[in-house]
Amino acid sequence: MTNLIKEERLKKNMTQTDLAALVNVSRQTIFSIETNKYIPSVLLALKMAKVLGKKVDYLFYLSEQD
Repeated sequence: MTNLIKEERLKKNMTQTDLAALVNVSRQTIFSIETNKYIPSVLLALKMAKVLGKKVDYLFYLSEQD
């Protein structure tokens, strides 16, 4: 799975720390999600989608390897 979290976060001029605070996780968690080292729970994915103003299936999608 891959995602567009970093791109959408930057469009809103947010830091990883900003996004982390809004969804109640650590900055390291956001970094891990953005670098595809961690797949968030459904709840966390929904929270990030709400904060970024996008649908979950836009932010997260299957890559060719999946």
